[in-house]
Amino acid sequence: MIKIQAESNVPTEYGTFRMIALSENENDWMPHMAIIAENTDFSKPVNVRFHSECITGEVFHSKKCECGQQLDAAMKYIHENGGIIIYLRQEGRNIGIINKLKAYALQEQGFDTVEANLKLGLPADDRNFGVAIEILTLLNVKDINLLTNNPEKVKYVVESNIHLNARLPLQIPANEISRGYLKTKKDYFGHLLDDNES
Repeated sequence: MIKIQAESNVPTEYGTFRMIALSENENDWMPHMAIIAENTDFSKPVNVRFHSECITGEVFHSKKCECGQQLDAAMKYIHENGGIIIYLRQEGRNIGIINKLKAYALQEQGFDTVEANLKLGLPADDRNFGVAIEILTLLNVKDINLLTNNPEKVKYVVESNIHLNARLPLQIPANEISRGYLKTKKDYFGHLLDDNES
């Protein structure tokens, strides 16, 4: 069962957040994180973002995806409006960085993101957002506004004991490299993206 292992206030360029590390084991060096804005009002629907780890986009500013920009936008929005980012250690749709780089190499040969994963014998998307529901339950959050374009995340909330008050889009304009990636997100996974942005 997932538990709070450590927590502290962390000042960032977007403001100060309460950062909580959560895992089953206190020796887990890659725990999930709950990042909570100081001004969060838990008596009202809480703004929540489920965000899966993406070292290439967040740390190295890869142009192949919009993950880093989405995390930045979510931190800014949640600092200004209150809320929580549930940061999930599910790198590369939960295939890990090594397989992700192998998939990138296949993409250089013309495969899209889904085709590359399948060619490697991996799922198109192996993420599980049930742990995000578990974390929200642990934090006693009962009513949320979900920042997402992903209908799968919406489904997890709708099928849980947490009430979905609203879906808030978090769309980043495509660049010349990410356009195909965003098109696959829309066409294969049904992400709720505007045509002029993807």
